[in-house]
Amino acid sequence: MINYNGTLVAETSIALHQNRAFLYGDSIFETLRVLDKKILFLEDHYFRLMASLRIVRMEIPMEFTMEYMEEQVILLINTLEPAAAYRPRISFFRKPGGKYLPTDNNCEFIITAEPLDNALYSINEAVYEVELFKDYYVTKQLLSTLKSTNKMVHITGSIFADENGYNNCLLINDDKNVIEALQGNLFMVTGNKLVTPPLADGCLNGVMRKQVLELAKKIEGLEVTEASISPFDLQKADELFITNVIIGIQPITKYRKKEFVNTVATDLVKRLNAKVRFS
Repeated sequence: MINYNGTLVAETSIALHQNRAFLYGDSIFETLRVLDKKILFLEDHYFRLMASLRIVRMEIPMEFTMEYMEEQVILLINTLEPAAAYRPRISFFRKPGGKYLPTDNNCEFIITAEPLDNALYSINEAVYEVELFKDYYVTKQLLSTLKSTNKMVHITGSIFADENGYNNCLLINDDKNVIEALQGNLFMVTGNKLVTPPLADGCLNGVMRKQVLELAKKIEGLEVTEASISPFDLQKADELFITNVIIGIQPITKYRKKEFVNTVATDLVKRLNAKVRFS
């Protein structure tokens, strides 16, 4: 089932040849994690979605409050087979009309969902090797921080990783600084210092990034900062990990000839699960 503008349907009547998300990537989306019929980090997701829609000049439907968003997601979840957790995705796109210049800034939405096997987050201790993706760059601009469907850099990077046997790739911006992974934000631990790239460098404004920053600041003796990361910095790090709402925290075990531990990542996963269970 699909939730199309607040109505549960088996299929939509969207004409691809007129759909602006298909034609121009004129779409903003939000990926959620639902546990026990509750959207994790609901406020953060909602306000990021609303901010993104305003930035790209889409007219937000008057009825689309935070309570309405949660209600519509759970309405769809209730039609699915029972699972430990769910991965819904909300996609907004402008109504048909125009070329690059839209004729209508009002938008529609679709919610889809799929089951997840694990209720809580866990540490994956398997080998997880990454490499820099240098064929294309992410530009240092506000649009780069949004979850839009303009993801050709991430798609071609994913193909590069698959062709070369890597689990993931790290993206760089036009200043040649490392900003994120293909599917999440990047964190680096060197000594007692935890660093993640600032939004000004063009990285995704991740919901899990925000959670990890808040939790990390409560770890005694750990200095937390947002600062640019160069490729050379990766070689000096003790620990690297990737974050997003679905996987939680994914440790990187190898980058080129350097291998990494997962000490801080393991601590953060425990703190993250405690927050999820008792919030």
